[in-house]
Amino acid sequence: MLRRCAPGSPGSRPVVRALPPSASALRQRLRQCAERIPEAGAVLDLLDKCPEHQKKGGFPVIVFEGLDATGKTTVTQAVKDNLNGVLLRSPPACISQWRTVFDDEPTPIKRAFYAAGNYILASEIAKASTQAPVVIDRYWHSTAAYTIATETSGKVQDLPPAQDEVYQWPEDLLKPDLVLLLTVDPDERVRRLQHRGLEKTKEEAELEANSLFRQRVEESYRRMVNPACQEVDASPSKEEVLNTVLQLIKKHCAL
Repeated sequence: MLRRCAPGSPGSRPVVRALPPSASALRQRLRQCAERIPEAGAVLDLLDKCPEHQKKGGFPVIVFEGLDATGKTTVTQAVKDNLNGVLLRSPPACISQWRTVFDDEPTPIKRAFYAAGNYILASEIAKASTQAPVVIDRYWHSTAAYTIATETSGKVQDLPPAQDEVYQWPEDLLKPDLVLLLTVDPDERVRRLQHRGLEKTKEEAELEANSLFRQRVEESYRRMVNPACQEVDASPSKEEVLNTVLQLIKKHCAL
C-alpha cells in the first residue's frame, strides 16, 4: 500500500494525495463526488461487484506499458495471438466511455477513476488467467507514472527519490508476472503519432509539447518496483520486437 513518504521526501506528498493508495481510498473519493458526477456512482457499482482480494489463475499475466505510439497495440495483439491468450486493456471497456468526463475533473477525482479501472480490470484478469495467458495493454504503472509526472514539476531530478513509496505496487491489487516497458526514440514516436492521425488526449498533447513531462513519465516508469518494468527497445521491426518480447516472456513466465 502507498503510505505517506518519509519526512525527507516532501516532494512526493502531492503525488500521494493525488494517487489513491487502495481500493477503499478510491471508493471514498468517488463517493464524495457521486451526487455531482453520476458516472462516479456507476464506477462504484462496478467496483462493488469485484471481490476484494483478487487472485491470479494458473496462467501468466503479462503487462505492456509505454507512451502512446511505442507499439503497444501491435505488440499486445501479436503476443496474444502467439500465446493463444486473452487481451485486456486499461481502463476496461466497461468504464472507458467515461474517460472524457473524468479527464475534465480535478486531479484527485480523475486519478481515482483511473485507479478504479485497475481494480475492475483485476477482476477480469483473475477470471481470464484461469483459462489462458493474459496480455494487458497498460495497468497500474501507467496510472502511477502519469500521476507522478503530472504532480511533479521541473526536471527528472525533481521527481520523488527512487526509493519513495509512490513507486510501489498497491498491496491490495492483483499483481502481474511480468511488466514490459516499450520505448522508442522521441522523434520516431512523434513520427508514428503523426502517421496515425488520431485525436490527441490532453496528456498526449502535453507529452508532445513538453519534453520534460515526457522525461518525467518515462523515468517514473523506470522507477516502479514490485514488479519493476523490463525495458524493451521497440524501434526495430515488428518481427524483431515480437521475438525479443517472446524471449523475455519465456524467461520470466511459466508457460
